[in-house]
Amino acid sequence: MSAQETRWKRDGWEASVRIGVLTPHADVGPESELKAMAPPGVAINATRVPFGAMTAGGVMDPTIPLAPVRAFAEPPHLDDAAELLAAAPLDAIVYGFTSSAYVIGEEGEAEMIARLEQRTRGIPVVATCTAVVEGVRVLDARRMALIDPPWFDTELNGLGRRYYELAGFEVVFSSPCGLESDQKKITPADLHAWVSQRVSTTDAEAIVFGGNGFRTVGAIAALEEDLGRAVVTPNQALLWAALRITDADPGSVSDYGRLFSHA
Repeated sequence: MSAQETRWKRDGWEASVRIGVLTPHADVGPESELKAMAPPGVAINATRVPFGAMTAGGVMDPTIPLAPVRAFAEPPHLDDAAELLAAAPLDAIVYGFTSSAYVIGEEGEAEMIARLEQRTRGIPVVATCTAVVEGVRVLDARRMALIDPPWFDTELNGLGRRYYELAGFEVVFSSPCGLESDQKKITPADLHAWVSQRVSTTDAEAIVFGGNGFRTVGAIAALEEDLGRAVVTPNQALLWAALRITDADPGSVSDYGRLFSHA
């Protein structure tokens, strides 16, 4: 390489695939994990959507109520944000929010996506739980362990269980994670230890996480290696589905689970 060629440094414009993210206004989780996993040539561009259960600094109550979870998926804020985000030169938009699908169900989630795609200039929109369902099916798993973040109460976790059961899966274990209900205090090591103690004795074929703001992707490889089960997390499933829908190669992602070996 000539000296002239080495003068020009990477500046982000070289991305061949651009994925937009609709994320709660005070949540850095979805874009953090998506950027960590994204292979070279894939850029992540996020926009903020007001979420009534979060305040400045990402502060939430120990458990989030259902009303703001449902409201997040409704007009006008989400729809307006999708339209603004779609003004950028994007290839796909992902909806970085799990719990609303638990509340409105698979049919409501599909209606929400169809509504958003009326505002996105033809740019496809990928929803978290739809992507998770597709991912678990591609992995040929029927029995799952569902683990939601500590800020999901048992009612919301129960709605998640029902969502996946109606999609045709057997949920052999279902619980909010017992770690401290603070996004910033959860580590991959602590998550791995908590999950391993509870899932290793089940016959789950896949471990499924809920919550796009739940720090999970750093533990995927270790959990799959140590427990011998496939692991599917919200942001992992979103990236995998977005790469597929843009005809990019999911196999270009390494270290973040078996799912990416399925194109």
